[in-house]
Amino acid sequence: MSTVSFDDTAVAFAGKDDQELQKSAWLFRIMSNSAIVDIGSHITKLALQIGLPVQSILKATIYEHFCGGEDLTETIPTVEALASHNVSTILDYGVEAKASDEEFDKNVEEQLRAIEFADANPSVPYVSCKITGYAPFSLLEKINTGAQLDPEELEMLSRLRDRLSKICEAASKSDVALYVDAEESWIQDAIDGIVDELMATWNQQKPSVFNTIQFYRHDRLDFLRKAHEKARENGYFLGLKLVRGAYMEKENDRAETLGYTSPIHKTKEAVDLDFDEGLMYCLAHIKEIAFCAATHNENSCRLLVETAHANNVDLRHPHIHFAQLYGMSDHISFNLAKAGFNASKYVPYGPVRDVVPYLIRRAQENRSVAGQVSRELRLIQSEIDRRGTSED
Repeated sequence: MSTVSFDDTAVAFAGKDDQELQKSAWLFRIMSNSAIVDIGSHITKLALQIGLPVQSILKATIYEHFCGGEDLTETIPTVEALASHNVSTILDYGVEAKASDEEFDKNVEEQLRAIEFADANPSVPYVSCKITGYAPFSLLEKINTGAQLDPEELEMLSRLRDRLSKICEAASKSDVALYVDAEESWIQDAIDGIVDELMATWNQQKPSVFNTIQFYRHDRLDFLRKAHEKARENGYFLGLKLVRGAYMEKENDRAETLGYTSPIHKTKEAVDLDFDEGLMYCLAHIKEIAFCAATHNENSCRLLVETAHANNVDLRHPHIHFAQLYGMSDHISFNLAKAGFNASKYVPYGPVRDVVPYLIRRAQENRSVAGQVSRELRLIQSEIDRRGTSED
């Protein structure tokens, strides 16, 4: 078994020079201040709305740290730099939900370009998408309620299916996996149903389409078991990306406002237990489930490595890989890759203005996850100190 140490900062930051390390430390110090994050988020949104020239500042700071570029061509240096350390790329066109057919069709064209780009780059075996990039949020909300759709809505759903079919066909032909992101709980049942249809069509021979499970929801372990049962009964591979979740504050606020029980676990410990149990379930059914452990949690990564080893499962198995967000947890991604495991970075790209909502969410999540920013800072500072010592 290849041993993995998540404390080797020399490996983790091998791709950053001293100046880049100092800049990363500066950025995480800013993000550790809740007041600055909140005020900065509001100022950034306002500045963009009224046309102030803040995009160049954003691009040179938080955007550069967490994103690959404004278009596919701009991502090439990032993709190549990651590949030089055996870390693959999950490409994500980071534009948030749109509203018109014209915008949805543009997103499809960009997704097809991303698949073509991935097909030409062996180090980009995955692309990511959001269903809200191809259909109105309101349509998904109504589907989620189980209400009957009117003729206009049925036509919208038909157009969504056509868009997704075009994307899945291109991905399957190019042998590029498509990751479908999870979204808010009040549209997630609709998304799950749509992705189940896609998997039944495109995952017959190989895992080509992947759904995402957010384990901060207390019903997701049961969902995982039922999804596996459905895949087994219908003879297709179940593709899954396992995450803890990205909309916790939003989910809890909505539940409180509308007076229903929040779908979110009450404690982080409960989330961690469900996530790890989900990992173990997927590993136990590795022949039928292809999965991505998309986590920044060292304990979960270590558990997967050690359990796979104990059960004689090769961590290079094509049905298992790890993923972390670009700009974070390099100590996990790069050390896993160094040990020979399937490790990747989730790399958003797109125009600065359009990716700002993603960046704001990233800053706010980092602030709200206990110890996240301080851990990044500690590791970066450790490498700065190590380099200083080695030069003496």
